[in-house]
Amino acid sequence: MSGLIFLGIVAVALFYGISLYNHLVGVKHAVAKAWANIDVLLKQRHDELPKLVEACKQYMQHERGVLEKVTQARAAVHSAREAGDVAAVGAAETHLRAGLMDLFAVAENYPELRANENFQHLQNRISQLEAQIADRREFYNDSVNANNVRIETFPDNVIATLFRFEPKSLLKFTESETRDVNVKALFST
Repeated sequence: MSGLIFLGIVAVALFYGISLYNHLVGVKHAVAKAWANIDVLLKQRHDELPKLVEACKQYMQHERGVLEKVTQARAAVHSAREAGDVAAVGAAETHLRAGLMDLFAVAENYPELRANENFQHLQNRISQLEAQIADRREFYNDSVNANNVRIETFPDNVIATLFRFEPKSLLKFTESETRDVNVKALFST
């Protein structure tokens, strides 16, 4: 009788361990899926940026620095994305967004450019992609948080350590991207 009870306890413990492992695998894959969704959007934006720069080059002959800033930032995002370095993607994204903001601000000085249908289409497309990327970043960070909490809490941490589940990095923003905008400075010229 005691052997049967022992066998029952072992079976329950084994089933519980398998259940914990399966949940950890699910959270790990949710993080990977969330990153893949961001990656798709980054690739789409990556493909649109050269078209935008080309459209602007025709009108903005004296604004090479702004165009080069966007091009360099685009390359940095691509390199970080290819390396799978989440922290570097966050930093490069900050530079790219700043470059795009500068580009769109400078474009305001060129009425012919703003009236260009191709430029308008690209500007709208990139703005839509930016909104989708921001949404996906939030989902990614939620998935990373769920993963990290699961692998740090007991008894999941036992299984996580045994099977080498690793914590993931949040996609963080730099201080310049999260600080309040000085609206007064924007309107004082």
